[in-house]
Amino acid sequence: MLEKNNIRNFAILAHIDHGKSTLADRMLEMTGTIEKRKMKEQLLDQMDLERERGITIKMTPVRMLYRATQINADCDADKCGLLYEELTYKIRGAIFNVYNTLGPGHKESVYGNALAKELSDVGIFFVREKSVDVIYKNKKVGTYKPDFIVDEKIILELKALPFVGKIEKKQTWYYLKGTDYRLALLVNFGNKNLQIERIVCDIVRDNPHISKNPRENQQSSALILNLIDTPGHVDFGYEVSRSLAAVEGAVLLVDATKGVQAQTLANLYQAIEHNLEIIPVVNKIDLPNANIEKSKREIMQVLGCKEEEILEVSGKTGQNVEKLLEKIVEKIPSPKGDSNKPLRALIFDSKYDTYKGVLAHVRVFDGEIRAEEEIVMMINDKKSDVIEVGYFKPNLVKAEKLSAGEIGYIATGLKSVSECKVGDTITSRIYADGTRTNAEKIQRGSASSQRESASPVIPLPGYKEVVPMVYASFYPVEGDDYNLMRDSLDKLKLNDAAFVFEPESNLALGRGFRCGFLGLLHLEIIQSRLEREFQINPTITTPSVVYEVKLRNKDGRIKIFSPSEFPDPSEIEEIFEPYVSLEIVSPSSYLGPIMEVMKNTRSEYLDTQYLDAERMIIKFNCPLTDVVTNLHDDLKSASSGYASMNYEVKDYRPYDLVKLDILVAEEKVDAFSRIVPRENAHSEGKRIVEKLKEVIPTQNFQIALQAALGAKIIARETIKAFRKDVIAKLYGGDVTRKKKLLEKQKKGKKKMKNIGRVSIPPEAFLSVLKK
Repeated sequence: MLEKNNIRNFAILAHIDHGKSTLADRMLEMTGTIEKRKMKEQLLDQMDLERERGITIKMTPVRMLYRATQINADCDADKCGLLYEELTYKIRGAIFNVYNTLGPGHKESVYGNALAKELSDVGIFFVREKSVDVIYKNKKVGTYKPDFIVDEKIILELKALPFVGKIEKKQTWYYLKGTDYRLALLVNFGNKNLQIERIVCDIVRDNPHISKNPRENQQSSALILNLIDTPGHVDFGYEVSRSLAAVEGAVLLVDATKGVQAQTLANLYQAIEHNLEIIPVVNKIDLPNANIEKSKREIMQVLGCKEEEILEVSGKTGQNVEKLLEKIVEKIPSPKGDSNKPLRALIFDSKYDTYKGVLAHVRVFDGEIRAEEEIVMMINDKKSDVIEVGYFKPNLVKAEKLSAGEIGYIATGLKSVSECKVGDTITSRIYADGTRTNAEKIQRGSASSQRESASPVIPLPGYKEVVPMVYASFYPVEGDDYNLMRDSLDKLKLNDAAFVFEPESNLALGRGFRCGFLGLLHLEIIQSRLEREFQINPTITTPSVVYEVKLRNKDGRIKIFSPSEFPDPSEIEEIFEPYVSLEIVSPSSYLGPIMEVMKNTRSEYLDTQYLDAERMIIKFNCPLTDVVTNLHDDLKSASSGYASMNYEVKDYRPYDLVKLDILVAEEKVDAFSRIVPRENAHSEGKRIVEKLKEVIPTQNFQIALQAALGAKIIARETIKAFRKDVIAKLYGGDVTRKKKLLEKQKKGKKKMKNIGRVSIPPEAFLSVLKK
């Protein structure tokens, strides 16, 4: 039985693009969770879109088996650190630079020449192809010529194979065994990735700190490390909060080249709220522009820790990752819980499997769960029979059971992730109402009969419904693609419970779907997946937020998801819009440009805090609609890309908002309607009609473009008609003849205007969305 004392559950928290997934790769590599030949960059980011964009979209858990011998077996007998640790990391850094610059596909000699240049540049002494004596029973029996000998300490063997396996490793070990050297690095510049194998000879045998029986030592010191690699983007904040509820500790990761950023702070606050043990880490210390000391000062400022508590690591080269693993085992407490109590398991994520239905990613807090048991989702009272249980490595590994303290999956057989909601609590059917019959007791057996509960099982705290924050409409460019788009959106929703959609239509764009998203990144991900996986390029309307309207002589408020649902102004007593608490983290030198950007919004300045002399946090209250339009891009432009922001919806506040309608040829086009502040209505209406004048093709009749508030026209532009020169064939003569022809043409245009209809191309609609 797995002891809870041998389990450590932790998450990695950081701002987007601070190196979470790369650090996780090194942990998987150093604990032997993944075979070297199967290793690839961003292994836990399993979607192609995640690897291309360099971000984590879906949380990925993984179980690592950690043994003390994995690190201590390479210890020097005099000091329990890695043998030639600093030199090894310098060499690894040089090797990575060579591979990243040259790429795969070259000969060994090419990589060797490049590595020689790189080692020289960083000041590392080496010799190439030096003859080394091979000794057998104190007698020289031959010579061996390694590719490099670095600083008379480390042997380098270079390969350019698809992958290196046991044969190549064993061969290098035997070479090493016959010499006076103790450490070799077997480097393979593979076609798909770079492999660096660290081979040590005779250190375990000579080290008094290590058991003479390695197998016995490994079994006695084996620990289960359950890692959850969380998303770093603000859109997925709820997923991060649920993952933190499933662990006892967190690694707070800060990029040494960027310092503390907005989402770093947001994740830190959540970790503190969950009373997690936090291990601060500065990452990317191998980069030439890394500012380690500055990053440490910022961490000390926000976390209140001591400088010596902050680890310096490189997820790329692996420097100090072993020390981080040791720190995780040392500082993060083992999980609490009782396997003899009724089952309580927290769902922190879910995905759909074609054969097993919905896989609930769970942390078991109490009790245990096996296949074929009947379970209940306590929030929505959904019942299911368990098909299978297991854990992640990161692929699914079937297990006999999951017990208190473990993280794994439950194959539920359900057909939609919406039935298995993140934050819900799973319990056994027989415990759902806190009672059991004698027959059930007999059926479960004496071992389970200890798990009695006199009262109903209480769900784990923290559950809330995931509510979309941003809405936009998707329309197929071709009307025939409507059914294809509906089927495609259905398939995307199978693995994304936060994504919602419903059919809608309008005169300009035809039939489409109104879609709800967690934020703009979530919208971009769905759009990219539609294009990539289903070859659909949708027309997308401008994103909008959810408003609340209080009607006259009626209690409560109604929610407005699109301008077309806006009630008659005479019936409206008050309109409310969502406000967010906005934090912007930026270098202090960009304070002026950032404040200029915020002046163009309806934000309310709150406070400025300085992390140090060069970095600050500016706090605002701001309408969500101002945040989801162009604020992110405007802040990046104003700060040369250095500013980052995080926001959290706080409440709804009243504001004087109006519905702006756009009329084309005196017909209202719902697709152009929007909800705007009254003071901005004229400027916004004028902008739209001027843009439409540029993009709507000229017709055979005059087209009036109007912006209106109710029945009041506040802006107008006119697209003049095509006009044939009807008097071209007249050569002087009576002027009344010319007037007669012009009058006839005028009457025809007037008649055409009354019966003609304007066709608005989708391209025209999209161009209006761009400010």
